[in-house]
Parts: sequence; C-alpha cells; structure tokens
Amino acid sequence: MLFALSLAAGAAIDRTPAQARDVVARYYAALDRGAYRTAYALWDRGGQASGQRYADFVRGFARTARTRVVAGVPQGREGAAGSSYITVPVRVYATLKNGAGQRFVGTYTLRRVNDVPGATASQRSWHLVSAKLHQIG
Repeated sequence: MLFALSLAAGAAIDRTPAQARDVVARYYAALDRGAYRTAYALWDRGGQASGQRYADFVRGFARTARTRVVAGVPQGREGAAGSSYITVPVRVYATLKNGAGQRFVGTYTLRRVNDVPGATASQRSWHLVSAKLHQIG
C-alpha cells in the first residue's frame, strides 16, 4: 500500500520506521523546491553515500522542474554492526522543464546508528544509503 506524504519543513529525523519514510518525503520536498544542499545532506556520510560529488548531484536535476514522491510502508528493518537498516518503497513522479513527465518505481534504503555510547544525534538519525529506482511507462 502506497500513500502520499506531506511534511512540515524542519521536522526532526528520528528512529521509527515512519520517520525513515519521512526522510524520503523530505528528500523529495527539498528537491522540488531546489534545496539541493538540504537534499544532499540527507544522504549518509554528508552526501557521499549518493555516490556523487555535490556539483554532479545538482547537475543531475538541471532538467527537472517538479518532483513528487509517494512512499510506502517501510519494510525489513534489520540490524548489523551497530546500525539499523530499513527499506522504503517509492513511486516518484517528475516533470521536466520541457513539460515531459517521468515516473519511477523502486526503493530507498536508509541507515541509522543504534543508540550506542558516543554516537551523535545525527548518526542516530535516518540517512539515505542507497536507491534502486527504474523508470516506468
């Protein structure tokens, strides 16, 4: 089951599966308003987990006018080596600056450090670690 998300700006990232889904919603909300630095920072390791340098990340959205995500129920919460991982299924709708529409389906995997001594608040918050999206229709 998928449902649309709307999220207030500045909402705190937390520990629950629903809040992992909220990170995905915040990511697309940031992209939609052109707040690329905010979107990039939602990737683990200060954006490095996106696999791109910041300038390349921004360039990847140069033709995009609008984005919207419909995120599903987070699945498969797992723990490994002091971290928790969760997968969020998504449908993504984009409108290019030339008016053409694009649709994607797939998943985002998010990670957070468990509540271990010495972990910072940022480390204990969900961050994007990978995306598996493919274009449809």
